[in-house]
Amino acid sequence: MPTNSLITLAGYSKEKLMYLIAMAQEFERHPNRKILEGRIVATLFFEPSTRTRLSFETAANRLGAKVIGFSDPKVTSGTKGEILKDTIMMVSNYADLIVMRHFLEGAALYASEVSPVPIINAGDGANQHPSQTMLDLYTIYQSQGTLENLEIHLVGDLKYGRTVHSLLSAMRHFNPCFHFIAPDELAMPEPYKKYCTANGIRFTEHKDFNSDTISGADILYMTRVQKERFSDLMEYEQVKDAYLLKGDMLSKARPNMKILHPLPRVNEIEYCIDDTPYAYYFQQARNGLYARQALICDALGITLEDIRNDKTILK
Repeated sequence: MPTNSLITLAGYSKEKLMYLIAMAQEFERHPNRKILEGRIVATLFFEPSTRTRLSFETAANRLGAKVIGFSDPKVTSGTKGEILKDTIMMVSNYADLIVMRHFLEGAALYASEVSPVPIINAGDGANQHPSQTMLDLYTIYQSQGTLENLEIHLVGDLKYGRTVHSLLSAMRHFNPCFHFIAPDELAMPEPYKKYCTANGIRFTEHKDFNSDTISGADILYMTRVQKERFSDLMEYEQVKDAYLLKGDMLSKARPNMKILHPLPRVNEIEYCIDDTPYAYYFQQARNGLYARQALICDALGITLEDIRNDKTILK
């Protein structure tokens, strides 16, 4: 496995995460460069995506790389029976880096084990979504001025939500206190709660979702109930509208509180909240560009010093 593959942030040190945040800050200052001129990035999306795919492709393009790939597996040789290993080996002949989203948990790890070029996991089933987590960390740092000692409320689909699963492991270095707010059907799975306990991460669980429950939040992280993860559609219908954030629920919110959402939003946040100072999900989506520029460069062996000394900045 190429050492620069990114499958999960679980093994990343505090120093490494802050290093990547510093890289993202450099790209926010100057996103348009030619530092990757002559490189090719392949984006292989076996599962639908809008923000993740477009932000990865925009990140590569703004850095001067060329992009190849697909967003619909129906147009690939997989429909002819080609196995994932063969697809990865074939694409690695053409690209310096592969960004892959797959519906199977563990697919990205497997791809990294067979690929001669680095793999960036753009989401594998309900498992991990490390690039989303990196932009979440950057957004939290940007909005709060720190990652330390924060009260982070995770709301909605905590069972299948790979974004919240990834965030747990990434925040373990910063002494957070998590509040898991979900119905029984979508509660945080036991393995993740055991992970928190084993790593000294404080957490509490709630079923009620109201102004009192969220009054102490620094970060209110809303999630979509993901229909595509349910094998029983009746179960989905029972919980799909479980928790809706309404405007009047913000009456007791802390002044610094910011609302995040990995998007797409379906029925989790009233539209009137978009115009409040608490709404931060569109800035969060924009930060995906800078965070993914950092991850692409890191995977290709480009350092923070290289970026700071880069003379290819475009106006």
